[in-house]
Amino acid sequence: MILADNETQVDLLNNEAIAKTIVALLRERPEHPVTIGVHGDWGAGKSSILEMIDATLSGDDKVLCLKFNGWRFQGFEDAKIALLEGIVTGLIEQRPALKKAGDAVKNVFKRINWLKLARTTGGLAFTAFTGIPTPDQIGTIVDRLKEMAADPGRLATRENYEKSIDGVSGLLKPAEPKNVPEEIQEFRKAFDELLDKAGIEQLIVLVDDLDRCLPDTAIETLEAIRLFVFTKRTAFVVAADEAMIEYSVRKHFPELPDTTGPRDYARNYLEKLIQVPFRIPALGETETRIYVTLLLIGAEVGEENAAYKRLIGTARGLLQRPWQNDGLSAEMVKDAFGDRFNDVQGALTLSDQIGPLLASGTQGNPRQIKRFVNSLLLRQRTAAARGFGNEIQRPVLAKLMLAERFMSRLFDQVAMAAAREPRGRCEDLAALEAEAAAPPVAPAKATSGKAKEKADAAASPAPAPATESANLVEWRASEVIRAWARLSPPLAALDLRPYLFVAKDRKDYFGATSVLGHLAVVAEKLMGPKLAVSGLEGELGQLAPPEAHRLFEVLRGRIIGADAFQSAPAGVDGLAALVRAQPTLQAALLDFLESLPSDRCGTWPATGWNAVIKDANEAKRYQQLLTSWAGSAGAALKTAAAAALRTKGGR
Repeated sequence: MILADNETQVDLLNNEAIAKTIVALLRERPEHPVTIGVHGDWGAGKSSILEMIDATLSGDDKVLCLKFNGWRFQGFEDAKIALLEGIVTGLIEQRPALKKAGDAVKNVFKRINWLKLARTTGGLAFTAFTGIPTPDQIGTIVDRLKEMAADPGRLATRENYEKSIDGVSGLLKPAEPKNVPEEIQEFRKAFDELLDKAGIEQLIVLVDDLDRCLPDTAIETLEAIRLFVFTKRTAFVVAADEAMIEYSVRKHFPELPDTTGPRDYARNYLEKLIQVPFRIPALGETETRIYVTLLLIGAEVGEENAAYKRLIGTARGLLQRPWQNDGLSAEMVKDAFGDRFNDVQGALTLSDQIGPLLASGTQGNPRQIKRFVNSLLLRQRTAAARGFGNEIQRPVLAKLMLAERFMSRLFDQVAMAAAREPRGRCEDLAALEAEAAAPPVAPAKATSGKAKEKADAAASPAPAPATESANLVEWRASEVIRAWARLSPPLAALDLRPYLFVAKDRKDYFGATSVLGHLAVVAEKLMGPKLAVSGLEGELGQLAPPEAHRLFEVLRGRIIGADAFQSAPAGVDGLAALVRAQPTLQAALLDFLESLPSDRCGTWPATGWNAVIKDANEAKRYQQLLTSWAGSAGAALKTAAAAALRTKGGR
């Protein structure tokens, strides 16, 4: 089972308490307009709280909840109009009695159309001078309405638009207000009349994903909400990340005066619109452990499992006072599952192992936690589908994924070392885990003299050996990495290659390194300067022919892959040293030289190879290649090749 990464009514975080508080506030004075903000970072659970509010109020006939997702309607047209039409059409759809209230419906749509006219014909500027639209402007709105009526993707129905088109001439009646403030007031009156006809005590609009919208869309939606701020019996619950909304305000109003300050203005703007803010707190360590346990067990047994539902009830009790407990215990899980406890015991153990670091790494963000768990489950399934699932232990994979997600440099260092080690192990990691597992040595009590000197010596760490790797020195200096190393299970004695292979969706650690195995270190040295590789020929001469050929192909691939030939690329001196130590590779060397793009090469291919190419047949091939370069290569290589043919110099 893979966990759905969207809003849910299954409350694993005890956010129902927030939802109930908001519902109680809304219903306390239903006749009063109110705007409530549900704030939290991306993935904190805002959408789920809106779902819980909707579910709680769904059985109350006096209340109508409408959902509006600004992100889904982004790009349709003016976000203000989208919200207004969405509310009115949703109201009509949910309350069939309004189908008989034709005049009230028509009046509301006429007000919306007037606001649309103001935007279509040059904004609100014309109203400041004339107070009424011109006949040309009326023609514009008629054409605009006909265009929208032809598009079934628009929010209002064709029937409503046709009625609006038929009645658009009513906008010219001099008795009706035609400036913006009065028209907005008339819209509020018309909307209030519509609520009367619908028999609704309170309309609650749940606005979601506003922080996903482009800045202009977000601001236009908030401006539309302002139309209802003084409309009786109407409430808004806006779920959004405060920081993103403040960013939208700053982008929408780029010319704010310096005395105000864009950040202060953005915050004030939001605070004036949102009368009652609720902020979802991040999860702490105990809450994260409970959440991870529930997620993993739910993945094993399914959300509809009766024992799982009992466990959720137990978890909610713990979440009421997380400072008084350490999370779900084995006894609690066993009480809920009885004979099936063994089926879910692994999930409990895993949550105990990864909970602390997962809480720290994700900063208590539920969506990031859920995505981590999903990635863990998917990778395990992928391994099973590829046929090596029995080589993947979930706790081991989880520990490695913690490093991958939150300590990527550490993960890369471990992965590269394990990929090139014949047994798939990382020796530096073994040393780190051994140190992390060792109990700290308390210094002996001493106050003076030689006893104090001995105590100081015991308390001081021993000097690092001269041969100690740079990786181990770096890891030892990080408390976070040492804490990760202390996690169970230890990885030192395990073949990590199956786990690295299943993590290839991030980076392939099984290129040339895995083919070379223990020769990977030699390959790295051969990519160095001439002086560094000159001392390797003895070691290179001991290689078996297949090993030497693999090493040659890796170096050749790196040189060609760099695609820079004006000066001698890194690895060329190593290639020469390898061929000197392994003469059977001379033919492969000539193949390499012949494959070079001669029009982009500097002088290096034509100099210094006589000491490397000793075989008569290959030497003849090289002379022919020099002749070819001298006649048709790029200027630098052409000159060098001609000189080499005259002098027959050596490398």
